Amino acid sequence: MRADRLVSLVLLLRQRGRLSASAIARELEVSTRTVLRDIDALSLAGVPVHAERGRHGGFALLPGFRTELTGLTDDEALALLVAGSRRGAQAFGLGSALASAMLKVIDALPQSQQNAGAGLTERLLIDPEADLLSRRVVTEEVSDETMVQVRRAVLAGRKLRIRYAAAGRSPKLRTVDPIGLVTVRETGYLLATHAGADRTYRLSRILAAEELAERAQRPERVDLDQVWQERSFHFRNGDDQITVLVRLDPARREDLAATALAIRSEDEDPDGWLRMEVTFQDPRHAEWALWQLATRAEALAPQWLRTSLHNRAAETAVLYASGS
Repeated sequence: MRADRLVSLVLLLRQRGRLSASAIARELEVSTRTVLRDIDALSLAGVPVHAERGRHGGFALLPGFRTELTGLTDDEALALLVAGSRRGAQAFGLGSALASAMLKVIDALPQSQQNAGAGLTERLLIDPEADLLSRRVVTEEVSDETMVQVRRAVLAGRKLRIRYAAAGRSPKLRTVDPIGLVTVRETGYLLATHAGADRTYRLSRILAAEELAERAQRPERVDLDQVWQERSFHFRNGDDQITVLVRLDPARREDLAATALAIRSEDEDPDGWLRMEVTFQDPRHAEWALWQLATRAEALAPQWLRTSLHNRAAETAVLYASGS
């Protein structure tokens, strides 16, 4: 998002002093042309960026520049950053004003959080599919204590232990790697991975949560909008749908296709077997379907499914090894 990038640019100049356009471009992973456009946008927003020419020239902020905004708590500042991530400002021609406002909010954060402030909103996605003129707040019941733990884990990049009640199931404890939070038309979701598998959890079904000290296994940067688009269709058709990586005897492909919800990719291994990404309704469905195929299919991932099938086979072997 451009507003996030503008804030990152100001923080970079504040921390490093004078920088050339090419140096800024390398730091922000954009083109020098984009940097020059962003410098112009900051000037229009009232941020005093000036150019110094010459061999050691570049762009810098006027000495002592700092915006003034007082009285905000950390959560209040974060709330304003989230509000600023919405697309309405761009739609109504307020992009420059938004960049200036977000800069002031970043300045209101404690020093320890300022470096991360510009990237906070990439972990929070507000109504990616709602009409700009019909936004509504999330109304599902989620306890404040639970929401605080979930939000902190998402923003800090730490593992999260949740007590989750899937539809029609007893609550279970799960340790997940949180990726981001999404709200869509009055419903909130936690996007995460569990045992290496993509998972989407409805916030109203998280009965308790605890942020853990261990770092989450997730990419440093994420396009949450794209992640949501990839997951949303499957999630809406069943909270517990999972995708499994499978090696399969091609002679049994039709048997598997008849019970799976979808086959997302398919390649042939050197030995002639198929390597496929297969989506099932839920974990129980995945285990049942692969168990029916016996040795003509192998679950490669997630690991919990391999372990479950191994244990089931071991118990069956013991049962039949001792005679009647």
